[in-house]
Amino acid sequence: MKIFSSKNRNKLLITGVCGVLLAVLIAISLAVLPKSAEQLQTQTEATVMDTTIEEPKSYMIQNVKVIAQEELKAGCETYACTMLLNILGFDVNEFTIADNYLDCHFVLDGGDGVKYGPDMHSGFAGTAYGGWGVYAPSMAKSMNRYLQDQHSKLKATAYKSISLDSLCDEYVSKGVPVMVWATTDMQEPYVFDTWVVNYVDENAEAQLGDTVSWYMHEHCLVLIGFDQNEYYFADSTAGTVSHFDKALVKKRYEQMGSQCIIVQ
Repeated sequence: MKIFSSKNRNKLLITGVCGVLLAVLIAISLAVLPKSAEQLQTQTEATVMDTTIEEPKSYMIQNVKVIAQEELKAGCETYACTMLLNILGFDVNEFTIADNYLDCHFVLDGGDGVKYGPDMHSGFAGTAYGGWGVYAPSMAKSMNRYLQDQHSKLKATAYKSISLDSLCDEYVSKGVPVMVWATTDMQEPYVFDTWVVNYVDENAEAQLGDTVSWYMHEHCLVLIGFDQNEYYFADSTAGTVSHFDKALVKKRYEQMGSQCIIVQ
């Protein structure tokens, strides 16, 4: 049997302790070493997933006063404009807009059996009291004249081809109402009248002398809410908040040119 001296025993003890300390240091260094690119990507993706904010599945702008379309028979755009401005805090009524801010151009018989009138992107065909209507670019210009008179920093902008879901996600869910063109009660539109264009501006989609059509049931509403199945509108012809199936609204919205106005 080999007998270890006291000196040898101390050496063995010191060696064992150093080994344990070395193992601990190696474990710590492995824990703090940079992770592989794959590990870092996995951790980053997990963090993004954990912090992603899910868009609301339903939302409704509250305290919206719907104005019934009783006197301005052709003024759905005027009522929608007024309701949107009211939601944003402006004290204005539909008559102020109709009498002072619309750019109106009559549709008249030229004596040859042919009617003449404006490109509706450029001006109101008729008046809000009796006429055909107006499209988003001209209506936005009218609204901006009002906003300028109020010394407001807000601006009305006309857009085309923004999806309804995008309007809901980016604006309505944040409390911003949007004017959209569709049809009354989401009925099928059809060509009811035509005329030769005699007025255009920078927003025109037709040229002087072109023939344009007006669609029966053309209507303007204010998009104020949504859920998984329907969109909700401040609707002047209904005199209340209307709601319609999303697929149906999408179809009518596209048929009327996918046009809208946002005030920001």
